[in-house]
Parts: sequence; structure tokens; C-alpha cells
Amino acid sequence: MKPLKVTALVIAAFAALAATSCSTTKGFGEDLQKVGSKLETKAEATGGTAPTY
Repeated sequence: MKPLKVTALVIAAFAALAATSCSTTKGFGEDLQKVGSKLETKAEATGGTAPTY
């Protein structure tokens, strides 16, 4: 293969990988927000006190 074709192929592969990782990161961020919201709700329900061991 010519170096230009190899370079173009590598750039295209990197772009495809970057595009899919963005949606995955967005989904992870949304899931993390849901977990944080549930933690806040539980903390408010218990008065926000830390557990004693």
C-alpha cells in the first residue's frame, strides 16, 4: 500500500473510534447522574447523616 492510503485508513479508523466513544461517554455520564440523584435522595431521606460503624 502507498503511505498516503495507509495514513488515510488510520485517520478514518481513529475518527470512527472517536465518534463511537463520544456516545458511550455521554451514556456513562447520564448513568452517573442518575446514581448521584438516587444517592442525594437517600441522603435527604436519612437526614444526610453518615453511618456509624
